[in-house]
Amino acid sequence: VFRDVAPQAPVHFLVIPKRPIPRISRVGPQDTELLGHLMVVAARTAQTEGLADGYRLVINDGKHGAQSVYHLHLHVLGGRQMGWPPG
Repeated sequence: VFRDVAPQAPVHFLVIPKRPIPRISRVGPQDTELLGHLMVVAARTAQTEGLADGYRLVINDGKHGAQSVYHLHLHVLGGRQMGWPPG
């Protein structure tokens, strides 16, 4: 878990797996447990960060999904009211 270098919310951290997966659209059945673990780590860290009122989880995929780093990672954003639609 790392803090984002260009935060888009008062709390913005990344959950990054050690296994090199370039993007979410490239995962396979062998990655199911890892993906579940990412979600559990995100939820636990959000709780530790005081995000009891809620937070947003984001995974960008590919050029049109605004992915800039081609190593799968999960953004967790919170600490303010999020808007919808997101973009």
